[in-house]
Amino acid sequence: MTYLWIAPLLFTIFIWWLSTGLILKLHSLPRSSYQAIFGVSVLVLLLALWGLKISSGQATMAGAYCSFTCAILIWGWQELAFLLGYITGSRRSECPMGVSGLKRAWYAFQTINYHELALVSLGLILFFINIDAVNQTGFWTFLILWGMRQSTKINVFLGVLNFNESFLPQHLKYLVTYFRRRAMNLLMPFSILLSVLLLVLIWPQFTGDTSQFEMTSSALLATLLALGLLEHLFLILPFPSELLWKWGYKNNH
Repeated sequence: MTYLWIAPLLFTIFIWWLSTGLILKLHSLPRSSYQAIFGVSVLVLLLALWGLKISSGQATMAGAYCSFTCAILIWGWQELAFLLGYITGSRRSECPMGVSGLKRAWYAFQTINYHELALVSLGLILFFINIDAVNQTGFWTFLILWGMRQSTKINVFLGVLNFNESFLPQHLKYLVTYFRRRAMNLLMPFSILLSVLLLVLIWPQFTGDTSQFEMTSSALLATLLALGLLEHLFLILPFPSELLWKWGYKNNH
């Protein structure tokens, strides 16, 4: 059964690459189409919540894939809502000159406070959907994405080499003024170390009692965490990671 982790690994990598590119592609379309795009995305969100609810009661390989995919769609909705400019923050202006320390951090948080509230709300919804579920793949998928994204946001605020500002649409370019470009910050090594430790803990363990569902779910989650770790490394390595999604943001405006 040890080979069963290969399919979830490849599936997760493909979904990670495809979903990121599609989101970048959608927000690079003319702003006149944003309302229609957001409306369709809300329908997708509702379907994904329904699918996650159904699959949460199915401790099968198919259930693991379905729950995982629904969680990715739910996460993708809030990412798209942010990039379209519908759910961002109460501050939509550049960082004032000369501001530093806690005041700068507070201003930075204000640029994404509504977005953060949406994330917490979605997380709570998923928690209650999965509270007694036999298949909690979707909830843990969302939790991993949330944790890695929070780490990324803080690290970008403190300073990294690459923060992929080319991914931001023109109406969100003001966010770049809250970033810092540095080769490294003090938090990054701890973020990487913690990610590695968690990855070791959740990587599929092959024993005689391991079910196909458990192996599939663990492989999906572990691969997702590994990709989050890779994205952290992209922040500090001299590698143009945006080339992976050039097809998605090449018409960005």
